[in-house]
Amino acid sequence: MDEVQVVVAHSERATLRVGDVFLKVDADQARIDAEVEAMSFAPVPTPEVLWRKPPVLAIAAVPGTTLGRLGGSSTGSPAAWAAAGAAIRKLHDAPLPPGVGRAGRGVGELAAEIDAECALLVADGILPADLVTRNRQVAEAALRPWTPAFTHGDLQIAHVFVEDDQVTGIIDWSEAGRGDALYDLATFTLGHEEHLDDVLAGYGGDVDLEVIHAWWSLRSLLAVRWLIEHGFDPYLPGCEVDVLRSRM
Repeated sequence: MDEVQVVVAHSERATLRVGDVFLKVDADQARIDAEVEAMSFAPVPTPEVLWRKPPVLAIAAVPGTTLGRLGGSSTGSPAAWAAAGAAIRKLHDAPLPPGVGRAGRGVGELAAEIDAECALLVADGILPADLVTRNRQVAEAALRPWTPAFTHGDLQIAHVFVEDDQVTGIIDWSEAGRGDALYDLATFTLGHEEHLDDVLAGYGGDVDLEVIHAWWSLRSLLAVRWLIEHGFDPYLPGCEVDVLRSRM
């Protein structure tokens, strides 16, 4: 029997790997339903759904490896990063999915959420006030109207697999929906700014770099307290707190 590997586990969900099968356990059935639906509409390689028995979703492993992880060294050639950018563009150019999803939060909702989060980060002594204030200023550029696109919603570098400079699979679609395309690009390059040009070379078109930088700050500010509460460490080198410090 293959060894059971815990990929990620916290109070909301857990993912286990047994051989070439991933078992995703999620207490929120709507989130699993949204993930399966998004994968069925996405015009990019996604994992094969093997079976579903709430609260468990079983999917097959995808070939290849990731380009790295947040807080770790990145791998892959410039061509591999560009291929990821091209796949992201293909997703964003696809017809909108039927569901809105968390990725489709409006500007007003996001502004209220980030302001409340910044207040808590300072009041609880989690981050220095000047660091929070500066990044809240940077984040403002993301709070503007955008044309909705088919977005992954949680396009971390660890969710995109490549092999021979081609994208072989994109995983973890539970946050997918109609959202800001630049949020996906920012999430994918978070902590790996040195590869942004390669990604944009594959993505093509004019991209507002100020908005990318704004999403780096906004996403990191929103993530820090959640990560701490769920047993993760955003203070590790290269992770969210370092991303925030880089904007100073």
